Amino acid sequence: MKVNGPTGPSAPQGSRPARQASGGFALSSGGGAAPASAAQATSAMGGVTDVCALMALQGVEDPTERRRRAIRRGSGLLDRLDDLKLALLDGATGEAALDRLARTIREERPEDADPGLTQVLDQIDLRAAVELAKAEIRRTAA
Repeated sequence: MKVNGPTGPSAPQGSRPARQASGGFALSSGGGAAPASAAQATSAMGGVTDVCALMALQGVEDPTERRRRAIRRGSGLLDRLDDLKLALLDGATGEAALDRLARTIREERPEDADPGLTQVLDQIDLRAAVELAKAEIRRTAA
């Protein structure tokens, strides 16, 4: 039996002539097509099930991936804060940097089991929220 990719096994290539065994058992040539097509239909359904299982496994997130995403988000917030600082030092209003900072802080924050990392991320989030509040005060005062 030959396997041809994700569709599963194919029917045997050569057709063998039906032999009659000594016990009187014989295969008819017409009866072999129905079981082969049923096997192909079953293997096609198995391929769909396999894909669904793979998709479900990809949705499962392990703790190291959550930690990596949390660190990436914190690093991104620090980058946005640096952009804002540079814009303010240049004398600009920093509206584009504030918009990017606001978008980044609205992103979902993955929870991590490490209390030290959680504390650092809380401090970064707080600093970003303070900068957004200060910008809002500047807007309303002007």
